[in-house]
Amino acid sequence: MRGYPTWKAALVGLACLLGLLLLVPNLIPRATLDALPDWLPKRQITLGLDLQGGSHLLMEVDAGAVVQERLETLVGDIRQTLAAERIGYRNLGLRGGEVGFELRDPGTADAVRDKLAALNLRLNSAAGFATTEREFEVTENGGRFALRLTGDGRAQLLRAAVDQSLEVIRRRIDETGTREPTIQRQGNDRVLVQVPGERDPERIKRLIGQTAKLTFHMVDMEASVADARAGRLPPGTELLEGQNGEAAYVVRRRTEVSGENLVDAQPSFQNNEPVVSFRFDQTGARKFGRITQDNVGRLFAIVLDDKVISAPRIREPILGGSGIISGNFTVESANDLAVLLRAGALPAPLNVVEERSVGPDLGADSVRAGEIAGVIGLVAVAVLMAVYYGLFGLFADVALLVNIVLLLAILSVLQATLTLPGIAGIVLTMGMAVDANVLIFERIREEVGLGRTPLSAIDTGFAEAQRTIVDANLTTLIAAVLLFQFGTGPVKGFAVTLSVGIATTMFTAIVVTRLLISLWYGRRRPAALPL
Repeated sequence: MRGYPTWKAALVGLACLLGLLLLVPNLIPRATLDALPDWLPKRQITLGLDLQGGSHLLMEVDAGAVVQERLETLVGDIRQTLAAERIGYRNLGLRGGEVGFELRDPGTADAVRDKLAALNLRLNSAAGFATTEREFEVTENGGRFALRLTGDGRAQLLRAAVDQSLEVIRRRIDETGTREPTIQRQGNDRVLVQVPGERDPERIKRLIGQTAKLTFHMVDMEASVADARAGRLPPGTELLEGQNGEAAYVVRRRTEVSGENLVDAQPSFQNNEPVVSFRFDQTGARKFGRITQDNVGRLFAIVLDDKVISAPRIREPILGGSGIISGNFTVESANDLAVLLRAGALPAPLNVVEERSVGPDLGADSVRAGEIAGVIGLVAVAVLMAVYYGLFGLFADVALLVNIVLLLAILSVLQATLTLPGIAGIVLTMGMAVDANVLIFERIREEVGLGRTPLSAIDTGFAEAQRTIVDANLTTLIAAVLLFQFGTGPVKGFAVTLSVGIATTMFTAIVVTRLLISLWYGRRRPAALPL
């Protein structure tokens, strides 16, 4: 307390002024902020779904589709491996959730076992290390082999599908320019998506619910759609319907080029009609160029999720690795398709389990209720402190206001998402802030009662109470960090504001309050403390 350093007082004042400056953008409309120079602070607190409204979707990864695709891939791998080794087989296919085939010569069983072992991947542990567990269980009976996913193999396959879905969904949402979406895993096979501020939940469902698996196939121009509908399909072909009920096509099953080779897709216009232009990587461009060069005059089907978007005629070789997708698009649908293609395909379909839309009116009511609760809490605490501790209570009230300013300023810099539980964390911070001051003031009272001088009582009160304040706040901070680490959604919002509030509380209770009392005591030099 003696000779409180001027430089320290200046630093505390500067910190408070900086906090106020960083808080100001929250009081200015976004359009006005965007018009200001870039060097000015513009970051605002982002309101969560419960405060500004938006869309809430809980989606489930289709586990059956994930397993089906993996087993179909295994069928192709086995066919290719056995053919490369010139091993005869028959009846290779997927039946009853398992891949089975029979050897023409049972004497080749030993060689087949070795090849299947090479295809049967070792599973990874939680730490990422390979274990002795295998992806498939292989059984053999008289030259007949059957492969079925193990329980661990199925779990790891689903876990990988959910992880990939999270990343694809995040890329798709980010492409729309939405700020601070919540995208996280729930349980073993579910994904929670919350998009604050989104007024069209159906568009979000279309955007993230579509698998967006893009493939390019040659059209079988000799086959008849009528014959295909009657079940007379040529070998190696399939009948695919057009989008929006348009004409169907008989296409080759073989995928000539995959959407995995796309590096960019953008909405554009051709002949005043919205289209989507795309560009392949080097591998895709080489394949695309070869296919268009060998099939001039033939129809080339562009297929999205087993629906033919368009089937243009190849008029000349396309060697640049780029092309255009047309198909009666609107400007919005062309933009959405470009977003889907840029973000990549989902590993499996997503089924909507739960859907909620929070309207802006409900969000505004929540904000208003939170503001009222915060103001009432602030006023009640301020009045109680002033009545109970007099002038020192007013110092605590000033420190409390600084605490709230710094808390909101830090949330603005972090661009944290403020939710209704987050507001509860702010209100709780108010109580914790004055708790620290109560500890200090009561200790000062005790020291005065023991006969110490005012200056000595203040010094001892702050020094002795500081240890208790730090211990109490650190234990609360540990709990808040654990809530943030293991909590979801609203719990994380509460943990963020509580953690930041603990930091600002320790600063204002110990530093700001002491500075105010120091300045007052240096000017007044009272014989007794007004406590």
